[in-house]
Amino acid sequence: MSHIASTRLRRALVPAVAIAVTVMNGVLVEPVLAQDAAVFAEVDRTMEKYRLDAHIPGMVWGIVQDGRLVHVKGAGVQDTDTKRPVNAATLFRIASMTKAFTALSILKLRDDGKLTLDAPVETYVPELRGWKYPTDDSPKIRVRDLLTHTAGFVTDDPWGDRQTPLPESEFTRLLSEGVPFTRSPATAMEYSNLGYALLGRIVANVSGEPYKDFVQKLLFTPLGMAATGYEVAAAPQDRRALGYRWEDDAWKLEPTMAHGAFGAMGGIQTSAEDYARWVAYLLSAWPSRDGADTGPVRRSSVRELAQGANFPSVRLRPGATGAAACRQAATYAMGFYAATDCDLALTLSHGGGYPGYGSHVLLLPDYGVGIFAFANRTYAGPRPPVWDAALTLLQAGRLKPRSSVPSAALTSAYAAAAKMFTTGSVTTAGDVLAMNFLMDRDAEHRARDFAGLKAEVGTCNTTAPIVPTGALAGEFTWTCERGRVKGQILLAPTPKPQIQSLTLTRSTP
Repeated sequence: MSHIASTRLRRALVPAVAIAVTVMNGVLVEPVLAQDAAVFAEVDRTMEKYRLDAHIPGMVWGIVQDGRLVHVKGAGVQDTDTKRPVNAATLFRIASMTKAFTALSILKLRDDGKLTLDAPVETYVPELRGWKYPTDDSPKIRVRDLLTHTAGFVTDDPWGDRQTPLPESEFTRLLSEGVPFTRSPATAMEYSNLGYALLGRIVANVSGEPYKDFVQKLLFTPLGMAATGYEVAAAPQDRRALGYRWEDDAWKLEPTMAHGAFGAMGGIQTSAEDYARWVAYLLSAWPSRDGADTGPVRRSSVRELAQGANFPSVRLRPGATGAAACRQAATYAMGFYAATDCDLALTLSHGGGYPGYGSHVLLLPDYGVGIFAFANRTYAGPRPPVWDAALTLLQAGRLKPRSSVPSAALTSAYAAAAKMFTTGSVTTAGDVLAMNFLMDRDAEHRARDFAGLKAEVGTCNTTAPIVPTGALAGEFTWTCERGRVKGQILLAPTPKPQIQSLTLTRSTP
């Protein structure tokens, strides 16, 4: 089939299908406000362009914000024979996005006192006790090393994906015989599906029940993910997105792999409806706070998924904006890549690549937003359009930092800072200065600094709120007659927190 003919066929088979849903398995879908319609339409254009360019039969994507599914849309077909359109209930395999479920299961077992992350893996998987390590000084693999892909295994995406249906007995034989290392454990990060398959075995051995049953009871059922599971063939056929590869200018059906020993690394099948609940649950762990902790796993453990191994790298932001954006400091955490982005702040992301499927998820904890997309074409992970969607939301003002209330100590210190600046003297604010403050710059020089700044900007409105960056630190901006003043306050870690640093600078465009 010619490229032109195949393109026409794709367009005939796979018209974009909007999904109008208000409540899905308990996840509320907010009505689209008029000012948001254009923003979501731009996201849809980005996703649909990627789908067509990547020869993907069907895709679905969703945006979760503050616990609600604010936008979801499907395009294309579940399968090329029946041409059933993709919708919010369509089931896709999400491949390696499964790893976060496995990682959180391990952390739950740790929380319950049933395992230790720094224990050797052979403590829980006895087949490893006779393994030959690559060097005499190699440490034994720890559970933590499996979570962060630092066990010394070789990257194994092509091989590992095809191991999904491996019987447990054959996995036991493989482990008993030992596997070769590509390097000593705990010396570098290298992605390993084998490592997460081992985590699945740990879950089973420690919990005393099959891995998939443990995850079902721990996460799927409590979160209302009724359509999500590992037994793909057991799902209703009319809801399944069949997996295809694009070869010889045509879609070819990939074989459906059953659940097996490698399911813990990539075997989950889910829908946009269900996955939105998972995203909302994860994001609900931020920020840390008082109050009831009623989730299936405690909030602090969910936040632990963002704690990367000590092997950071510098990378371009995925998507169209990457070349012009600040570089990201990235590391593999636990089931997610954690990266700091100069525009998006903390990001947690992970893709899924699999025979017949591709997926990607991006969490923005500081904004309470998650974006995800599923596709039914081999290794067609929609990573670029997901990140581009985040920038679309940012530029449209849809990403707003979660508000946090400053502590009483920070509020008091901020009021004192405003008084010092207004009066021009550090002596007018009372007993609020840490012992180092006047040692670092005395009262006379500080008074000169205040006077010089006020000569430049004039009178300032010092009632603007302070934005806490922690309980003992914050930032603020004052609007003045001739410009703005940006400020930072840092309190000392003393029983009565006092100001150890106050920085005021004129803001320039």
